Amino acid sequence: QVQLVESGGGLVQAEDSLRLSCVASGVRFSSYAMGWFRQAPGKEREFVAGMNWSGGSTAYSDSVKGRFTISRDSAKKTVYLQMNSLKPEDTAVYYCAADQWGGPGRNADVYDYWGQGTQVTVSS
Repeated sequence: QVQLVESGGGLVQAEDSLRLSCVASGVRFSSYAMGWFRQAPGKEREFVAGMNWSGGSTAYSDSVKGRFTISRDSAKKTVYLQMNSLKPEDTAVYYCAADQWGGPGRNADVYDYWGQGTQVTVSS
């Protein structure tokens, strides 16, 4: 069965960096667009970053553009989210998601599979 497992979350201070990882199993990873979403307490899940299936196209939310970078390693079936200059408002549970043959979609509804999430907490 398909599994997406995130890791790398934690408690950091403002301006610190973290790198999240999401390992996929049970899928042909190279045919899947990958996305990162986050959900803060009391808020809707929101798009953070996405990369299309070939890795040639990326998209970012305005709130993270210039600070976060999405990348993928097909050999390791892993997608990463490098997060720099973290802010307290980045505090959320971060989820990775997979969409077969997709683009770097901003709409959560297009994604077929989701991980369980990893908590990121940024203190001021």
